[in-house]
Amino acid sequence: MRTDKLTIHEGNGRSPTKVQFDAFSCVIQLLLSLRNPSVPGNRPAGCVFVVSEFIRENRRALCVCVCSQFFQLNMLQILLLLLLSSTADSQSQRVSGYKKANACVCQLNSTMWLFPAQKFKYVLEELHTCEGSLNNLQEELTFSSQRLPLIQDQFSNFTARLEPYNYLHFRGLYTELSLRQLGQELSQLQVDIDVVHSQLNNSQTQKLSKEADRLHKHVNKMQTTDTLNMKTVKEKLRYLKNNVETCKSIPKDFRGHDRHCLRGLITNISDPITTKVSPHGKSYISGSWGKQAQKESEGQKNSYWVQPLLSSHIWGNTVRLYQTYEDFMASTNHREFTFASSYSDPSTNEGPNAVLYGEALYYHCYRSADVCRYDLETNEVKRVTLPGTGVGFNNKFPYCYYDCRLNSDVDVEADETGLWALYATLGNHGNLVISRLVWDNEVKSLNVTQTWETRLFKKAASNAFMVCGVMYATRYVNEYREEVFYAFDTATGKEDNSLAIPLEKVAKGVASLSYNPTNKQIYMYNDGYLLAYQAYF
Repeated sequence: MRTDKLTIHEGNGRSPTKVQFDAFSCVIQLLLSLRNPSVPGNRPAGCVFVVSEFIRENRRALCVCVCSQFFQLNMLQILLLLLLSSTADSQSQRVSGYKKANACVCQLNSTMWLFPAQKFKYVLEELHTCEGSLNNLQEELTFSSQRLPLIQDQFSNFTARLEPYNYLHFRGLYTELSLRQLGQELSQLQVDIDVVHSQLNNSQTQKLSKEADRLHKHVNKMQTTDTLNMKTVKEKLRYLKNNVETCKSIPKDFRGHDRHCLRGLITNISDPITTKVSPHGKSYISGSWGKQAQKESEGQKNSYWVQPLLSSHIWGNTVRLYQTYEDFMASTNHREFTFASSYSDPSTNEGPNAVLYGEALYYHCYRSADVCRYDLETNEVKRVTLPGTGVGFNNKFPYCYYDCRLNSDVDVEADETGLWALYATLGNHGNLVISRLVWDNEVKSLNVTQTWETRLFKKAASNAFMVCGVMYATRYVNEYREEVFYAFDTATGKEDNSLAIPLEKVAKGVASLSYNPTNKQIYMYNDGYLLAYQAYF
């Protein structure tokens, strides 16, 4: 075993037989002495030994050699050597010295202080490997940065080329799943046709049954070939469904209830015959108003009502009722009904869509796909959920054309045949859907009895109303004029988009339009102005 003698000269004249100093405190004293090595008192006895022992415990013999032979190193060099000396597998060695000629002599085992050359070589190799990997990564990153713009250009090109076929994602492209869903719809349609056929058993129901069978065969064929387009089949399915709804739900003599309904579509609309500012003020630009719309009603036969949206032009929870036209025009002798406790109550009215029919107010329920019925006599609220996949509400499918009317997703209307709800669904691609509402007075429930799907995109219309089972839609022309441009007849399932009936107004925005079968008038809530028109057939 190799041994080295380490002699420590005492600076203060004392001669201890064993030199054992605290390592850390001695390092501090050593560093202080290095700042002023010329002062003998700044180099305490035993410091060289203790520093050697401290570094030896971390197994770095190089530091001992330097400290022993070059005691005049500066502070930064000593600190660097001490930091480099730290290893995880340090060992401790303590020896006793003896006094000889005013000196402390120790014998130490220096073999454990050797510099870890192998480990150092290994670290260097790892460093070179890491440097090579970083260089390769940098080259790949540079190459990727050069390729990224080319990939983006290719992607943009693909997107532009696919844009003309975007509609296929929603309306035309078919998959095995969509075919299965279509088959299920056809099966349900066949059940409905069989029920109607068993009740009526006429040539029309027989024709519908044959067309449904033929369409079912086409769908089965589409599962093995690509000879038919899903868009065509879906359009045919919509047509058949509308015809079935017409057969099973419209009374044969419903056109005979009013002679004017037998004359066909509306031919003209007068200039405003009533013009009045809303009794709540024209600052409330959204709402609805009109005359009670049920012919058989006695209690509210001549009542007029106003229902403004007092919260953010979206929500309302009150309706104001006038018993006569004179009271309405003079804004006197009215009754105020509150049908919801707050503007966020589930029974609150959302959107300009209400209609007073008999003894009840019908409107769109707060943030839902429901229609509410508020009974003026009992203060009870009943509701029904509108049918369809993805019924639009909360401003998903409002009336738009020029400017969108906030939260006008669901529109409740009345005509000679009863109550209607106009709205849009995701299943019908945002196009208008017409559902007929019926109040069952015996069981006190509101029901949807039938539904038709149109091809008119709801946001392409500024508003709509029902007359004799026909839905009419309007569009914006200019600040003082609207135009009735579209009609869908629920009795035949046919549509007409060639209309051009002018509708004058006094302000830009149309919040609501509703027809009244008791006097054949159309009521408009026109940005705080209340207008009435006469319809001609």
